[in-house]
Amino acid sequence: MRFLSSDLFRNFGIGFVLGAVLVVGANAEDWDATGAPAQAAEVQPTAPAPAPEFVIAPSEG
Repeated sequence: MRFLSSDLFRNFGIGFVLGAVLVVGANAEDWDATGAPAQAAEVQPTAPAPAPEFVIAPSEG
């Protein structure tokens, strides 16, 4: 048998096709291209104020 015979290329081709079929079959359930639409966050009327213990006040003196 020669190294670059047509049997070698045929076997690689068959293996590639069978591998592609296996990959497509394994991922078939993930093909839902129409997922849920994006939802924007609700806008708060005012920004939340920090807690008093985290406010840094200027020191006097």
